[in-house]
Amino acid sequence: MKWIILFIAGALEVTWAVAMKMSNGFTLRIPSIITGVGYIASAVFLAIALKQLPLGTAYAMWTGMGIVGTTLLGIFLFHEKLSVPQVICVMLIVIGIAGLKILAKD
Repeated sequence: MKWIILFIAGALEVTWAVAMKMSNGFTLRIPSIITGVGYIASAVFLAIALKQLPLGTAYAMWTGMGIVGTTLLGIFLFHEKLSVPQVICVMLIVIGIAGLKILAKD
């Protein structure tokens, strides 16, 4: 359950970051509200996960999920481009997240 909670926290991090981009500098109401609610909810779910997971592992996975998720959505929603070195770096983050999960002592 702790891993599911951490995954939810990561998904909410992606949600608020994408909503922030869509808020146009907080000039659009609905995306601005989603940003605030998503930010708080992400922190709450992370805090719950931290009750049972080591800080370094959980925080690295949370931020990594945010990086990978926002990168992918940036490509698909906002037509952002990545260079080959950027793709390699994102892939290394994915490998790091997987490694942290595999090596985590439950």
